[in-house]
Amino acid sequence: MTVAAAPSRIAPETIADALLEARARTLLLVAPLSDEDLYAQHDPLMSPILWDLGHIARFEELWLTRNLDGRIEFVEMPGMYNPFEHPRSTRAALPLPGLAECRAIMDEIRGRVLARLVSTDFDPADPLLRDGFVYRMVLQHEYQHNETMLQTLQLKRGAPYTPLLRVPADGSAPRRPPRPGEMVLFPGGPVEIGTGDRSAAYDNERPAHRVELKPFWIDAHPVTNGDILVFIGAGGYETPELWSEEGWRWRTESAARAPKYWRYADGGWTTRTMDRIGPVDPWHPVCHVCYHEAEAYARFAGKRLPTELEWEAAASWDPATGAKRRFPWGDAPADRSLANVDQLAFGTAPIGSHPKNVSPIGCHGMIGDVWEWTASDFGPWPGFESFPYKEYSEVFFGTEYRVLRGGSWATRPGAIRGTFRNWDYPIRRQIFSGFRCARDA
Repeated sequence: MTVAAAPSRIAPETIADALLEARARTLLLVAPLSDEDLYAQHDPLMSPILWDLGHIARFEELWLTRNLDGRIEFVEMPGMYNPFEHPRSTRAALPLPGLAECRAIMDEIRGRVLARLVSTDFDPADPLLRDGFVYRMVLQHEYQHNETMLQTLQLKRGAPYTPLLRVPADGSAPRRPPRPGEMVLFPGGPVEIGTGDRSAAYDNERPAHRVELKPFWIDAHPVTNGDILVFIGAGGYETPELWSEEGWRWRTESAARAPKYWRYADGGWTTRTMDRIGPVDPWHPVCHVCYHEAEAYARFAGKRLPTELEWEAAASWDPATGAKRRFPWGDAPADRSLANVDQLAFGTAPIGSHPKNVSPIGCHGMIGDVWEWTASDFGPWPGFESFPYKEYSEVFFGTEYRVLRGGSWATRPGAIRGTFRNWDYPIRRQIFSGFRCARDA
């Protein structure tokens, strides 16, 4: 069940089913882990998995019990699971309960939530309850923590993470073989950016507004591993002129010579995704690159990164009809038949594998596989209003973060749409991030 479709009315049973399905996925992901794995801080950038589980539960308790009593009491539950009180690098020192106790807490909170849900009035005058917004927000919160947990599991110390269940991507052979470096033209003109949706969209996606864009070219497919192999072979990681000053500083300090998880041995490159190691496949979109790597490659290719306005227009705007789509293919919610999403493939698919995942102007794969870096800082749309709490978006606005778009293979379908905005520091590589390039027309 995908909750991003935003029906005008919603039944409590539909919400209950979605909550149960989300929890089943969370528990499926952690099922193979030992107690040591659950407690460990596998990287200072990430929380122990047990902290994520406790935070998921307390966030649900706060928003689906306490904050439904007529006023917003807190925006994050005070105490051990408050992310502002306890930065990620400190969470391993917290007295985290073991899995059995954590599960009991999660179940007890869920029991109260479901009991209350039976009599919930989705009052259209209450912005938290209208169209089930607060329930969708909590669902997306758990979906997003699933993806964060997968980042942690990819970084896992010791034996690599082996999933309990793997489901191959539902793609098929493309209608025609992709042409590396192919670009498509966006003709420019007035386009609609953002959304007016208040049932599922976050505050930073609103409001819908018009902008005027100049014509531009944009890659028909994400940049591939094969493209990056050419960049490496041409000395791209050793050429300061291709990097910004900040980017070259990162490259030097990190000693990066290839995307994260790539290794060179015996005359060739290999890469690892969870417990699987194999040769770098040139037809897959590159994954685990930071903004600086994306920017340097774009300069090497004689291109640039798209702005997020250009990205959203290329993904969702139909110049022929002057209409906006929720997704590149139309308004049907994302699923594994349309895009490489929903986690269980545990990796990217070759470009062009989902022929229906194409935008009106001919951009392929703009939903799923890899989050795509854009050239834009994270900031508010004109007319932005913080809701229901400024700590979700507003406190992160500024020049520190770059925006990523489109979701990844690790993104749940209910947590992605054409207007969804992700953001992170430009040095981050643990995220499932890639990019595509653009240039002026």
